[in-house]
Amino acid sequence: MTLKFGVIGMSEGNGHPYSWSAIFNGYDADAMRDCPFPAIPEYLSRRRFPEEAIADAQVSEVWAEDRSQAEHIARASRIPRVADDFRDMIGRVDGLLLARDDAENHARFAAPFLEAGIPVYIDKPLALSVADAKALYACEKYPGQIFTCSALRYARELGLDEAAKRELGEIRFVQGTTAKDWDRYAVHVIEPVLCFLGRPGAIAESRALRIGEATVAGIRWESGVAATFSALGKAAAPIAIRVIGTQGWRDMVFRDSFSAFKAALEAFVRAVKERKAQIPREFVLNVIAAIEAGRKAH
Repeated sequence: MTLKFGVIGMSEGNGHPYSWSAIFNGYDADAMRDCPFPAIPEYLSRRRFPEEAIADAQVSEVWAEDRSQAEHIARASRIPRVADDFRDMIGRVDGLLLARDDAENHARFAAPFLEAGIPVYIDKPLALSVADAKALYACEKYPGQIFTCSALRYARELGLDEAAKRELGEIRFVQGTTAKDWDRYAVHVIEPVLCFLGRPGAIAESRALRIGEATVAGIRWESGVAATFSALGKAAAPIAIRVIGTQGWRDMVFRDSFSAFKAALEAFVRAVKERKAQIPREFVLNVIAAIEAGRKAH
């Protein structure tokens, strides 16, 4: 059976309604050329469709506050229906892609679907405080109904396998850097770091400051591992991580959006089919705790 997903968009600067939907449905090259995010048609053009699409699910309808925007997403990503109201999708879809990264609006859009028992992929970050994240989880009708992450947790270029960890020795310090604003983009370096650190424990110490348009947070976990995470505003910075161990260091730069997004969406498909959490709630709350620590600079 092919799963049917609804998608809700858009928030400022976030092209995920286009890209996520295209990874399921394929895309119309002429319409996608007018997508307001040029990187999306560029990386989609390097892929083969339908061969590289996710085969066992499709985006069947879309809603956005701007109807004309929703209609363009539908044309570009071959979505057959534009919903008149986002709540109308309840009863018609097997899952929801909440493809907006304005965390302050997540509860508003997700709550009706959670109440109806529909699994929801909530775009990063789930929330901007641990308390708000816990409030969203409290809406779940079953464990794992909420799927949320930075897709960069699945980016191969930002991961460390066991051989790399042996070469580095004991990891002592990590530096993560991203462009744009802290609230929406710090998660892209925090989450991959916590993935390869494993269980560093709770935050033992943190400092945060604003330097011009940049936000920088220093964090030390109970394990003793420390990190700095920087969101550099309008600077043309890559999403990059430097890992420093007792025997060496390694630089990693994010490059492959399609593969990371596809892997995250495939994990959501598994969550829908298995009705089981793919990412532990405790892990997500640790990510949110680091985001919240950085927000103390605001």
